Amino acid sequence: MSFNIGLSGLYAANKSLDVTGNNIANVATTGFKASRTEFQDQYAQSIRGTSGNVNSGSGVVVGAVAQQFQQGNLTTGTGNSLDLAINGNGFFQLSNNGEKLYTRAGAFHTDKDGFVVNSSGMNLQGYNVDENGSVVVGTLSNLRVDSSNLAPSVTTAITNVANLNTTTAVPSIATFDPTDTKSYNLKYDTPVYDSQGNAHKLESYFVKTGVNTWDMYSLIDGRIISDPAANPTGSALTDDKVSLTFDAAGKLILSGTGVPTSGTNVEFNTDGTFSIKNWVPGVQTATTPAVVWAANGASGPVDSTGAASSIRLDMTGITQTASVSGLVTQSQNGYATGQISALSIDATGNMFATYTNGQSKVIGQVSLTSFANVQGLASAGGTNWRETFSSGVPVSGTPQSGTLGYITGQALEDSNVDLTAELVNLIKAQSNYQANAKTISTQSTIMQTTIQMT
Repeated sequence: MSFNIGLSGLYAANKSLDVTGNNIANVATTGFKASRTEFQDQYAQSIRGTSGNVNSGSGVVVGAVAQQFQQGNLTTGTGNSLDLAINGNGFFQLSNNGEKLYTRAGAFHTDKDGFVVNSSGMNLQGYNVDENGSVVVGTLSNLRVDSSNLAPSVTTAITNVANLNTTTAVPSIATFDPTDTKSYNLKYDTPVYDSQGNAHKLESYFVKTGVNTWDMYSLIDGRIISDPAANPTGSALTDDKVSLTFDAAGKLILSGTGVPTSGTNVEFNTDGTFSIKNWVPGVQTATTPAVVWAANGASGPVDSTGAASSIRLDMTGITQTASVSGLVTQSQNGYATGQISALSIDATGNMFATYTNGQSKVIGQVSLTSFANVQGLASAGGTNWRETFSSGVPVSGTPQSGTLGYITGQALEDSNVDLTAELVNLIKAQSNYQANAKTISTQSTIMQTTIQMT
């Protein structure tokens, strides 16, 4: 019997050495989870055991090799936008040609088709966007980075906030001329875009005409709005002019007496905004002997039927105070064609694409998956696990929901192996092995002595 007890101890010690050695070998493996050898004693007992049983036991067995899923340290600032680390209990779900696997190793990249994959070519699962750019949560699919150009968007709305200096004198030149700075008090430009993403300038000129009154002229690319072939000369400029009146507090009068007037191309609306109408985008075709413009084949805003629409200009925040004249804030919603220039992933798994035209949008969302019993997962190699009956069914969702944890971008989770503890375990396993070997050696000596006595 003692031989068997010693042999069981040797086997257990050898298993412990294997587990410890595997932990040490994977101390630098991203997302690796250390294992622990758990032993159980063997005890032979009669069917009708009594309280006076003096059986010494029959050795040891390996009860389990249990993986320890404690959080590993994070290495941040990797510089790869698709390096992802999980803070919490979740797993990344992978598709290996349809087979579902789960991992904590978040080193991903894109393949030739833009799909997010790991080094083994397995697809990261998540939520892609629909044709309207909305994330479709609930249906997991192979996550993909759409690297196509962002289509241009025509300018349909502008918001400008400016101040006009109430102490400014009326210009010395009575007739407005955009080429003569002495005929106006303030000018600022607003970028606008046509349907093809071509950039244009909405030029706003302000001319003080009296106490609390101003004229505003609006030109696009230095010409009148409605005619792409015309230069800003003659009476056509009045088509782009509106008159503004301010109250005693320096606020623009938007109702009652003194409301802004409307020009042919710039119309005052009842909600206090202006509509820039009749814009036909143009391009300059010659500068000598005279400036020549022509339509560039694009259009300005259109409505749902395809008919020409207008640009909504919100200037309700403009003021007239005894402070320097100038633009305070400005925004507009158009942009040119853009190419993807950067990618980032936030704590909720949203993938943000940034484009060369200054725009950004969500192009997908990484999902996370949890299990009721992570110890029940079966190792699949490659720092991956499989679902089993013991693990329970996988529960997938968006990061930061439930107990799934959250994501840190440009980071990787290190192995959770404690190298110092593992080296101590090596010493213990070695001592254990030697002691069990000594048990067998001693039993052999005793048997030899017994044989010699006969």
